[in-house]
This record gives sequence, C-alpha cells and structure tokens, in this order.
Amino acid sequence: MSDENNDIKDMNFEQALEQLETIVESLEQGNVALDKSIAHYERGEALRNHCSQLLKVAEDKVEKIRLDSTGKPAGTEPLDPS
Repeated sequence: MSDENNDIKDMNFEQALEQLETIVESLEQGNVALDKSIAHYERGEALRNHCSQLLKVAEDKVEKIRLDSTGKPAGTEPLDPS
C-alpha cells in the first residue's frame, strides 16, 4: 500500500466500500486524465483488498446455531470448523 493509501487501514468496511464505489463511478465515466486514472485504480485496489480482509475477519466470527434433536436451539458452533 503506498503512502497515499495509509488512511485506508483505519477505515471501516462501509467507509472503504463507499470510497471504492466512488472511484469505480469516476473511472467508468472515463473523463479522468490517465495519470489520475492510474492513481484511482491503485487506490481502488487497496480499498478492495482492505474490504476483502475485513470481510474475512467478519466471516471468521460468524457462528451457526446448533439445534438439538427436537429442533430447538442448543448453542452455537463455528460456521466452518477448522
């Protein structure tokens, strides 16, 4: 991650996703100079990686509900036990 993107590590998922969406819209419009487009792309890639990392952390925390023999909740267990 370049020095210009150091702020990304402090963003929550929603902030990073919002910025990523703004960058994608800007690039799709095609009215940005080439050097600025490259900088936008690099920042977008850093934001995408950050969002992916935050999603992985969230997925690791998700649990599924265990049911007993009668179908009633009986506690939780990891969603994907390792």
